[in-house]
Parts: sequence; C-alpha cells; structure tokens
Amino acid sequence: MSNLSSQILILDHFTTRLLSSCCKMSDLMSEDITIVEDLHKNREPVPEMKAIYFMRPTAECIDAFINDFKPKAKYKAAYVFFTDYCPDDLFDKMKKNCAKHIKVCKEINISFLPLEAQVFSCDNAEAFKSIYSPNSKDRDQTLEMIADQIVTLCATLDEYPGVRFKKDPNLNYGKKLAELVDNKLARHYELDDNPNKKGKTQAQLLIVDRALDPVSPILHELTYQAMAYDLIQIKDNTYEYDTDGSKKEALLNEEDELWVKLRHMHIFMLVQTPQAAFCNISIGGLSQLMKKMPGFRKQMKTVHLSLAEDLMNHYQKNVEKLCKAEQDLAVGADAEGQKVKDPMRTLLPVLLHPHDTTDKIRAVLLYIFSLNGTTAENLNKLIQHVKIEDERGYILNWEHLGVPILSTPSMFSFRKQSRRDRSDEETYKVSRWTPVIKDLMEDVVENKLEVKDWPYQSECPSVWNGSRAVSARQKHKGSSPDDLRSGSRLIVFVLGGVTYSEMRCAYEVTHANKSCEVIIGSTHILTPRSLLEDIYNLGKQPMESFSIEEDKP
Repeated sequence: MSNLSSQILILDHFTTRLLSSCCKMSDLMSEDITIVEDLHKNREPVPEMKAIYFMRPTAECIDAFINDFKPKAKYKAAYVFFTDYCPDDLFDKMKKNCAKHIKVCKEINISFLPLEAQVFSCDNAEAFKSIYSPNSKDRDQTLEMIADQIVTLCATLDEYPGVRFKKDPNLNYGKKLAELVDNKLARHYELDDNPNKKGKTQAQLLIVDRALDPVSPILHELTYQAMAYDLIQIKDNTYEYDTDGSKKEALLNEEDELWVKLRHMHIFMLVQTPQAAFCNISIGGLSQLMKKMPGFRKQMKTVHLSLAEDLMNHYQKNVEKLCKAEQDLAVGADAEGQKVKDPMRTLLPVLLHPHDTTDKIRAVLLYIFSLNGTTAENLNKLIQHVKIEDERGYILNWEHLGVPILSTPSMFSFRKQSRRDRSDEETYKVSRWTPVIKDLMEDVVENKLEVKDWPYQSECPSVWNGSRAVSARQKHKGSSPDDLRSGSRLIVFVLGGVTYSEMRCAYEVTHANKSCEVIIGSTHILTPRSLLEDIYNLGKQPMESFSIEEDKP
C-alpha cells in the first residue's frame, strides 16, 4: 500500500473491528492513509483520491461498493481487498459494473479478529441464535460462514490441520462444522498459488461444542480477567474508574503490558502481593518501559489497583457467599474431597439468601447440571422459588444446546465428560473447578485423546510432537512459519462462545508444555450474563416478515 499516494481507507463493520484489534490510526497514517470511512454510510465524493476497500465478500458490501462507482465514480480508483474468498457470482457482479475503476482485487485470508496472542474470534455473537434456536432459518449459512473464517485462520498460520470433533448424537453441529472446515481447507490448498501443493501439517484443529461444558460459563471465576468481565460493566474492553474525583477510562488490551501479565492471576494472589504484582521493577521489558515512562507506570498502577479493589469489593459483598456452593455443585465434592450426597442441601442456602436473580439462576443451573437433569416437579418448584415463572427460558432453553434439564429417558445417552484427576494440584477452596477444555487440550498434547470419541474428519495429520509456533495475533516478520516451528500446533474452536477461563487454559497448557502453542477461538467471547441472555432468547419466535399492499379500488 505504501507505494500509493495519499488515500482513503473504506471499511465495513467487521474490518473496522479487525483493524482496531491490531493497529492504530498512526499506523495507517504511516502508510499514507489520511481518511478512514464507513462503507455503509453516505460519503462525499473525493474524485482526486484513490480508495482502498477492505471488506467482507458479502452481497451487502458488494452492492455498497458498486454504488460508489455508479452512476458516477466517487474516487479516482479502487484497490479492493477481501477478507476471504469472494464467491464467483459476487465477483462477476462487481466486475460487470466497476471493472474499469478497479486497479487491484485480492483475497487476503484474514476473516477473524486476533484478540490476544493466543485468542481469535469470528466476531459473530448472533451465530449462537442462528445455530441453536429451534426456529433458525440460517443455521447452514452461519456454519458455512464460520467455516470460511476458520479456514482463513489456518491459512494465516500456514497450517493444514487434521480436523477433529466430538462423536456424540446430542452434539451434531460440531460434526457439521468439522466437515465444512475440512472440505474448505482441501479446496483452499488445491487453489493455492504455491506450486508445491501443501499436504496435511502436524497441527490439529479441535471443534468443541458449547454444550460439552455448560458449567464453566456459569461459575463465578476468580482470576483477574474473567472476574472483571463478569462483575464489572466493561464495554469494548474499556474500564471506567474514578481517580482524584474524576472519571477516567482505560483500555484493557495487549497494549497494556501490566494487564497481559496479570490477567490470568487469581484475585487472592493479586491482592495479597500488591507490591510484587504492581510495582516489581524486575519484570523484564515491562520494567524498562516503566523506568523510561514514570507517568505511564503510575497510570497503569492506578488502573489495576482500582480494578482489583473493585473486584474485591464485589467478592466480599456478594460473590464470596456463592463460591463455595457453586464449587461444591460443579465439582461434586466439598473442599475436603467429601462427595456431595444431597445437592439440594448445597443449593438451598443460596436460594434463601437475598442474592440477585441472575446469581440464583446460575446456582440452580449448576444444581441441575450436577444431577444431569431434574424432574419437572422439582424444576417448577425451583423456578417458583427464584420467581422466574415468566422467564423460565433461562433454564429450559439449555435443552436446545443438547444439555439435559429435565431427566427424561431420551437424555440418558448424555454422558458427562470423564475428568482428569487434579487432586494433587494446589488450588484455592473457592476455585477448584477446571474447565473441561483444559482436559481436552492436555489430552491432545499428550496424545491421549481417544480417536473413537474424537474422530478425525478425514486424513490424520503427522505424528504429534509439540510446537514452537507463531501466534494468532502476529506472525514474526522475515521468518516463515516453518522456520519457527519444530513440531505441531493445537487450534481449539468453541462453537457457541468461549469463556475467559477457557482462554486462560490455552496459555496455561502452552506454558506447561513450552514447545506447544495452543490457540483458542470461537464465534464470540461470552460472559455469564451474556450467555444467559443468549439462552433466554433462543425461545423467542422470529418476527414474521410481511408486506403492506395498497388497497385496490
């Protein structure tokens, strides 16, 4: 792009989010981009300037692009970059109407958001309803789109992974997605311009359905990042806090190196050792940055001290009373290892305490999950106790995911995931639960994940031997991925939303194995409250489309 003169960059909603996740306006200006515009808004013509279009290859985007050049061109020329493969019919439509204005047209294979070093998102929260709603009319279309996005991730990482899914009659959507991804990967590498056609690499791509672990998104998680997004209103990664009597905002992202260092730390460790956590000037590159920028150091320290204090206030006021009961229900045993024989005795104190309704719903769900479903009579009593007679969808609609709520004979086939023994691991009594996805990651890395339970969609990859890989967020310049990798990479995709605790697991497994990088992604990132709203909305009927005809004389 740098060989062009001053130019305009035109983005759709998705590519705006994509660029915002990995660069700043100053980065764009260094590439001679002086104006950034919204593709779908009315814009003043600038016929003397060239326009770079970075957009998704959708009918809506193509139509907006054509409108920029018909009947009269708004710009001197168009340089078009699609996030991924443009369907032939849309490409032909664009060519037919605007060919003389298009100087460049490329597909660059990056239809995902690189949120963190090891986390990516399809930025599609609506996919949850499209996939799981019994009234969905666009399920197949949504799965196709997600598959295309996953393929662009694999292409960016230069991987052709073996695709695996959970073999389970109750979880069909993961199998369907695995099939789509596998077929699209084969097609992508067949069309690859590289004369040495790529075969399967040693990577594995694990497709995990949200229903496989309904517990992790519901529990109160007490690590810094997960706790913050659960208990505090953080919108667009922006934390609002008070300092010196005035309101301030701080972005919680990869640019904040202190946030990156602290985000997976347990809140108890964070507040018990504030000097080590916030002020330790021996923290490698961070200390050097802070020495050079004392103002920055003070600001970051203030942000995180304020956030940690906020979280502890929430914990002591309300969450502390919930955590023991939640953990006992989730784990099936108390902190001393004694089996919970009567889950209702564990649940009852939560229901009798004046917790807010959402917290009670979360506890009721954990109770039901612990039993693998309950009777209709018992469920009705619980719903009446929580006073959600008109909002029972928060609980009942989990069945649309294949999670048993009512213990009927048809649900007997739903088997709980067998868990790793972690009794020797040191944990806090209020944080004994480990997300199921961590078991899966460790099983794959150790070559222990049963092929009969997690079959490959087609061909198996080469022998697994770990990886020293490039992150989802940034490739190292000047090096090919093969130069940086001595083994294999694990990519985990959660269909239906991923939690912050599950994101943390990817880093923990990577750290524990050193040579193996685990990358995790999903349709979107979820919090307990956002998931409950998504679940509730599954029961809503879609609005009927209708047209109003003029009265005929």
